[in-house]
Amino acid sequence: MNLLQITSLLIVLAGAFGSINYLFLRLPSSIGILVVALFASFVVMLLDLAVPSLGVTDMVRSTVIGIEFSEALLEGMLGLLLFAGALHVKLSDLRREWVPVMLMATIGIGLSTTIVGYGFSWLTGMPLLVALVFGALISPTDPVAVLGVLREADLEKSLETKIAGESLFNDGVGYVVFLVLIGLAFPHGDGHGAGFAGAARLFFQEALGGAILGLVLGWLTFRVMRRINDYSLEVLITLGLAFGGYELAVFLHVSAPIMAVCAGLLIGDVGARYGMSEETRHYVDAFWKLIDEILNAVLFLMIGVEVFAIAFDFAYLTAGIAAIALALFARLAAVAVPVLMLKPFRTFSEGVIPIMTWGGLKGGISVALALSLPDGEWKPMILTATYIVVIFSIIVQGLTVAKLAARMGRAPELLR
Repeated sequence: MNLLQITSLLIVLAGAFGSINYLFLRLPSSIGILVVALFASFVVMLLDLAVPSLGVTDMVRSTVIGIEFSEALLEGMLGLLLFAGALHVKLSDLRREWVPVMLMATIGIGLSTTIVGYGFSWLTGMPLLVALVFGALISPTDPVAVLGVLREADLEKSLETKIAGESLFNDGVGYVVFLVLIGLAFPHGDGHGAGFAGAARLFFQEALGGAILGLVLGWLTFRVMRRINDYSLEVLITLGLAFGGYELAVFLHVSAPIMAVCAGLLIGDVGARYGMSEETRHYVDAFWKLIDEILNAVLFLMIGVEVFAIAFDFAYLTAGIAAIALALFARLAAVAVPVLMLKPFRTFSEGVIPIMTWGGLKGGISVALALSLPDGEWKPMILTATYIVVIFSIIVQGLTVAKLAARMGRAPELLR
């Protein structure tokens, strides 16, 4: 199948599964599409077991593998999703929460990676560096998987901003940490770098370079938009910034996700206030909300059908179930440690830690990073464990976090 055929198939299935969810399941849109896609995938597998001569599973598996989920997300959809997410987070809100956001996106990612890595190595016998790679790819949280659900719980703005900001930045930081550890664990793989000196250099090049590029491109785009009063052209310019900036970051070997977040934050706040008319703001906001919804529908559909790419081995499934508990404990540490560090200087509600722990959903970036690993004896186990953690996170945590947030998050002030 060519690119146009694959794209058409994904959009048709996303629309069909979304309609089934809307008419019958009534789950949050993205989670509902994932559930229907997962159910349809298992039906196909059971049909193939009942009538082996059909060979349906092999045909679907070859189609799913041909989609190249990792490349589609990391080199295409991720930039648009992060840009769209950052566009709706105001710098003024983020400025008030920048300390906990920064600590959770840096120290939190480091803690989570270390805990999962050491724990998974001990559980499975996997080499420590390879297990740390698994820790890095399973640590980032998915902002789009949880924010829509959390809004239904009527959270305090400060907590919502903290969840959104941390998720946006820890996606980028987690990706950089993943690249660094890949260079250490597979030095002859894809050339990300070798040795700790190369790893440190790569980290600063990717993280700092991505932030600088995003701010520079965002500022230049803002200066151009100030001179224009044509909403259709300005929408096109923001789309060009998201697409072109992401590809430029890849070309310059700096962090494209961090670039997308920084550019989106600048355009969504400074650009919206000083570079757009009221009409343009309305159209830009509506356009990117629509892009966000469509891409998320397709992304969660793709996560659902990626079940065909995992290995149904008992040892792998057991490791995946153990990894759920490990990932939750690591997430608890990633949230609790920064909160405890800041407690002498800030007032926190007791609800912040459980809400942010249970609300730290994993998503498509974890599956994409697992699929991008070099082939080897440990890749099937990592991919299976990653998939199990992501599915549990989105379905179980995603469907219950709103109730937890509603019960614990309606205090007069969760975070000051």
